Amino acid sequence: MSHYQIILCTFPQFSFAKQCAHALVKKQLAACVNILPRMTSVYAWQGKIETAQEHLLIIKAQANQYAAIETWLKKHHPYDVPEIIALPIEQGLPDYLNWISSCHVTS
Repeated sequence: MSHYQIILCTFPQFSFAKQCAHALVKKQLAACVNILPRMTSVYAWQGKIETAQEHLLIIKAQANQYAAIETWLKKHHPYDVPEIIALPIEQGLPDYLNWISSCHVTS
């Protein structure tokens, strides 16, 4: 099992995505959050095909932070059903992975 993960989450407004990225890092839930601005999403919602401009957060964190990140995102996200998808980091530069660990509060 991987100790690290990437969490993907989309937002409708860049300014809100940026606020959330800063909050996740400030609260030490994530070590780093990249924002990919202005992508086009095509998706099925309530029986229709929708198209929207969104901004993707790529959140790098320890796997044991997932529940706290999910809870925080659900509480602050404007969507009824936000995209929150975690992918394990199976390999990576050891120094980078150690840095991810050093950015979190230990419990």
